[in-house]
Amino acid sequence: MSSTPDPLATSVAPLTLLRHIGVPYHTQWGSADWVHRIVEDNADPCDEIGWQQSGFTEPDQYRFWAKRLCGLTCLESALDYWGIGHPLRAALLNDALRHGVYRLRDDGGVDGLIYRPFAQWIEAAFGVRVIVLTETPIETIAAQLDRTSLAIVSVSPEIRHPWRNNAHRGGHLVLLHGRDPSGVWFHNPSGTGDQQADVYLPYQQFTRFFAQRGMVLTRLT
Repeated sequence: MSSTPDPLATSVAPLTLLRHIGVPYHTQWGSADWVHRIVEDNADPCDEIGWQQSGFTEPDQYRFWAKRLCGLTCLESALDYWGIGHPLRAALLNDALRHGVYRLRDDGGVDGLIYRPFAQWIEAAFGVRVIVLTETPIETIAAQLDRTSLAIVSVSPEIRHPWRNNAHRGGHLVLLHGRDPSGVWFHNPSGTGDQQADVYLPYQQFTRFFAQRGMVLTRLT
């Protein structure tokens, strides 16, 4: 694991086209078709027939955690793309909790995903190196994508409607899997419609939602 400032982030080479094709897409809930009903219409995620497929057995636990597991959902997509085996999401969550990736608060909320414990955990568990970057432009993070690297970055969940004005930056995680001189491709695990998988946004538009922090993940094995 590396921490900022990172020497790779001090300069940005001219951005060329690099895109990982066929990165599996996962949502925070059971199926892509249900996300709109959950995030826009406040539908009960346990009304979906496949809600237990991620390994959860208790409805209240699933309702509580599914909306908070954007980071683990991005990790699943990366691990599946690299052919690295992993347990179901509920078991991943239990392992993440043991490693301090999420911390339950006394008020009933959750602090997480916490980058550095996450980085230590997945390097040991899955052989994936993580560089943590803060106060870093999206172009700099995009420049670090290569044939063995993807990135998880912090954006506002409002990015699912990029044509609307947004009030926040950060609070949600998406998976970057491509870039060109003008913008990035990403998966949004709480996206809706055509803003779910293989979404493309220009850098200027993406920056409106971007909290200037993220992690570059590189497969080591």
